[in-house]
Amino acid sequence: MAFALDAIDRNILSELQVDSSRSLDEIAKKVGASKTATWNRIRKLRENGTILRQNAVLDPDKLGLESCFFVLIRTSEHDKTWQDRFLSVIRERPEVLEAHRLAGDIDYLLKVRVANAKAYDVFYQSLIKEVKLFNVTSLLSMEEIKNTTMLPLEHSQTG
Repeated sequence: MAFALDAIDRNILSELQVDSSRSLDEIAKKVGASKTATWNRIRKLRENGTILRQNAVLDPDKLGLESCFFVLIRTSEHDKTWQDRFLSVIRERPEVLEAHRLAGDIDYLLKVRVANAKAYDVFYQSLIKEVKLFNVTSLLSMEEIKNTTMLPLEHSQTG
């Protein structure tokens, strides 16, 4: 459920998306509200689940994780037992940055970050050993053109 956001809430969220490590004073000044009002709004946004968590965004290349693969998975299994096992395996794998269940010909899409093609093959071999898959297509990203965690707040619900 979307919560009604006013302009100040959206401005606070925008500032937090840019850099949540800034001080409360800096954020309050940027959004034109008092420190107390800003803090109360941030607390409310956390309590209602609009702000899920705050974390650092790391550079994968500097950490030696230079290869990004998109993995398209088709399965012939659609029962709850298989799905529970598959989801458990995917959630446990740190290489999997994103996992989506899709409508259409492909059942699942994974975004996998590893050091290189050899590391991807280790991931792939482990995955197919742990869970039965019908078809897997792996696509290597040659260039990352855009990567953001910033949501488009101008389209969010208003109060």
